[in-house]
Amino acid sequence: MTGFDSESSSGGFSEASQRVAAVMCVDSGRSNGVGKAGERPPRENGIQKHRTSLPAPMFTRSDFSVWSILKKCIGLELSKITMPIAFNEPLSFLQRITEYMEHVDLIHRASCQPQALERMQCVAAFAVSAVASQWERTGKPFNPLLGETYELIREDLGFRFISEQVSHHPPISAFYSEGLHQDFLFHGSIYPKLKFWGKSVEAEPRGTITLELLKHNEAYTWTNPTCCVHNVIIGKLWIEQYGTVEIVNHRTGDKCVLHFKPCGLFGKELHKVEGHIQDKNKKKLFMIYGKWTECLWGIDPAAYESFKKRERRGDHLSKPQPDDSSQKADGDVADAVPEVQETVQVIPGSKLLWRVNTRPPNSAQMYNFTSFTVSLNELQSGMEKTLAPTDCRLRPDIRGMENGDMDLASQEKERLEEKQREARRERAEQEAEWQTRWFHQGSNPHTGAPDWLYAGGYFERNFSRCPDIY
Repeated sequence: MTGFDSESSSGGFSEASQRVAAVMCVDSGRSNGVGKAGERPPRENGIQKHRTSLPAPMFTRSDFSVWSILKKCIGLELSKITMPIAFNEPLSFLQRITEYMEHVDLIHRASCQPQALERMQCVAAFAVSAVASQWERTGKPFNPLLGETYELIREDLGFRFISEQVSHHPPISAFYSEGLHQDFLFHGSIYPKLKFWGKSVEAEPRGTITLELLKHNEAYTWTNPTCCVHNVIIGKLWIEQYGTVEIVNHRTGDKCVLHFKPCGLFGKELHKVEGHIQDKNKKKLFMIYGKWTECLWGIDPAAYESFKKRERRGDHLSKPQPDDSSQKADGDVADAVPEVQETVQVIPGSKLLWRVNTRPPNSAQMYNFTSFTVSLNELQSGMEKTLAPTDCRLRPDIRGMENGDMDLASQEKERLEEKQREARRERAEQEAEWQTRWFHQGSNPHTGAPDWLYAGGYFERNFSRCPDIY
């Protein structure tokens, strides 16, 4: 899978502009509730600095065969299967969820829009951007331990975030984020259903995601698309996302329907997203198209249809198609890696809704992390004093892997998993139920579906009742 040209021309939607967007349309005089300045790491020009690389380069996976483990698991749910640490990346799944926030500037921009249609455009772009960091991310995040947490405060991007592993079987991760200027709430619970299908692993992220724009008294809900990693046994790993995502504005009845296209026979649809925004009477108001790895554009429905008609009338020369002999093979032959097609063809009159951030030049040696992702497990001086003792940054197996000590990481992973099993046995003997700390079960206030809701209080930093999980 090759890179794409448009990354080099970011169209101005860089992390620097995210910082600007974070303070647009907000009352800068309000307190953000982060805590004492002395408890945070040092800053330069008022902006907290974050690391730009990992302590050690990525560990090669070429010496490991996953087939010996997975051959017994075809068609089964993978959450109970222990995988060798070589197939991990040095992040917890709770930190992977936090990557939804990389393009939080789109939420701030949505909050600033006076019209509901423009707000939905920004929310749709945010929903697509939330999965963009998964491009070429073939490492498996660590399964969170029961009671594990992760917090992130980004004053430069205008939000704070807290997540907790609220259930182990089934594995459920609950999260809650809020704008530091009281402009939004973003929350949900994710139950990643993983299945192995012979050559590929499919991850279906069950659970509702909710975004509330407080200034407009609006709530939007949606579910993420399915992610599939191909060639887990043999060949080059590659990723696709597919399925239909429906974003509902519960105040207006507007809906955005986004189709994440499966790859298709010759890879023509790889990474493509197409859809539209409709009102409560199902009248199409706006067309959306692009790639989840690259960018998202939108245009008026009449201009879109006019362009498509002209395109159909045009005499296009048929392009030579690649040899598909490898597609027909079974057994130990890898799924052919589709070539990334030409970048998105922009229809005249289209509006750019979002463009992905350029990845750092050393990304390939860092598990294909984005710049935002590289900073997630950073443990800056003084952090241990303010973090909950259950925070992912304090997990010794993830820390060992990040530092390149695979033997230590593997030993610590086994120790932590055994410690968790022992704690479960003790609860069973005492007939004691596990008590979550920061979230409780309830119903989503907008859909009525079962959900995990934030109980509040985390940032008051009373961690006396936190369990000892490490």
